Amino acid sequence: MNEHIWWYLARSSGVVAWALATASVVWGMALSTRALGRQPRAPWLLDLHRFLGGLTVLFVGAHLASLMADSFVHFGVLDVLVPFRSSWKPGAVAWGIVAFYLLVAVEVTSLLRSRLSKRLWRAVHMCSYGVYVLASVHFVVAGSDAGPAARVAILASLGLVLFFLIYVAVGPGRAASVSSAAAGRTRPAVQAPASKNTA
Repeated sequence: MNEHIWWYLARSSGVVAWALATASVVWGMALSTRALGRQPRAPWLLDLHRFLGGLTVLFVGAHLASLMADSFVHFGVLDVLVPFRSSWKPGAVAWGIVAFYLLVAVEVTSLLRSRLSKRLWRAVHMCSYGVYVLASVHFVVAGSDAGPAARVAILASLGLVLFFLIYVAVGPGRAASVSSAAAGRTRPAVQAPASKNTA
């Protein structure tokens, strides 16, 4: 067995985790900005978003476990959980650690969504953008695989994120959101039919 197998696993799982996190954020934006229609009803659309988020957590876990199992750089438990604790590129690793904590917060509140207020859930879920940004920075400054292809992928994903932000700010997504909100305000209340007196 190659003596650096854990280091290779750490690098590959990190790249896959970034790709999954990016896909989850972009797909979530496609749903929330109504780029797929005002009310996309196919259950698999939302299920795919959740599935991507869950896979991201699994691959981040594999990334951390591989780092701790590797003897090439020597990461301990505190090194992968406490920012600036690592002796290897402490600043670069700190970006990834903070992204990990935000990811955990997003996933936990998503699992508990039915028990949380919509405002709290939405506020925490907005941290998904932080996960994407911090993970991308971590990928570039800490990853030894951040070559030209990776940078092109990051720029392409950034372009998609910016597209959806513009789409909802000034494009059709904004019009759909405004009309939906107006319809919600003007929709008449449904009254229960008067009960008949059978006495």
